[in-house]
Amino acid sequence: MMEAILALLFGLLIGSFLNVCIYRWPRDLSVVRPRSHCPACGKTITWHDNIPLASYAILRGRCRHCTERIPLRYPAVELLTGLLFFYFVWTLGPTVAAFKMCVLSALLVGLMFTDYEALILPDELTLGGTAAGLIFAIFTPIYRPESFAPELIVPALLQIGTTGRMASLVEAVFGAALPALFLWFVRWFYEKIRHREGLGLGDIKLIAMVGSFLGLSGALLTLIVGSLMGSIIGYGYIRATGKDPATYELPMGTFLGVAALVIAMTAKVVLPWYGNL
Repeated sequence: MMEAILALLFGLLIGSFLNVCIYRWPRDLSVVRPRSHCPACGKTITWHDNIPLASYAILRGRCRHCTERIPLRYPAVELLTGLLFFYFVWTLGPTVAAFKMCVLSALLVGLMFTDYEALILPDELTLGGTAAGLIFAIFTPIYRPESFAPELIVPALLQIGTTGRMASLVEAVFGAALPALFLWFVRWFYEKIRHREGLGLGDIKLIAMVGSFLGLSGALLTLIVGSLMGSIIGYGYIRATGKDPATYELPMGTFLGVAALVIAMTAKVVLPWYGNL
């Protein structure tokens, strides 16, 4: 339990940094300099006003200097990241596997909120996350939804076994590449038929990232669940607000991120894992 509590506190700090990325990357700003400041008045935020969750509560959600309201997104990102870190360390223990899933959850939280606010999925998170997922596959097994696929799909098809480092890496590579290529083809075909963009490249990169962490079955389930969520919730929102369905841009990355988080939290490890090739 102590390790999970420490993970919660660390997750709160990571969530605070994610807030910086969510605000700055869509605006092509550095996440290192300058120091955190109020977007309204420009005043630098002191360390005691930058404590995750606590500072927001103490300041009652307003800037100390100009009293401008601080978006609720800030404590929401911090709390969500902290709870996800707590969950994975609590369920998996202080292991490399837990660290891997914490990294995935942080990436997904950053992408979900960035896409929701700015309709952008930064390459720093999608492409960087894909590289991280492939590296993790060498050191810890691929997780996959047990009810959806009884074993790793690609290694089974290639008849190289379904355990060990090689099987995990192969599943991660194909899990990233195949769904991404399928989405790219759908995007290309839609543009040829409708003469306008129907799917952003960022969504394709996001699915590649998910596949590198959760394998082919995880990426496919993310596509199915995320698409259903986007269709149902998006259609309801368009109808409720009277927006034009032909021009409204749906933050699809947000729905895919939520779906991937749900699948990651319910996935099971492929056993045994002996580190063998």
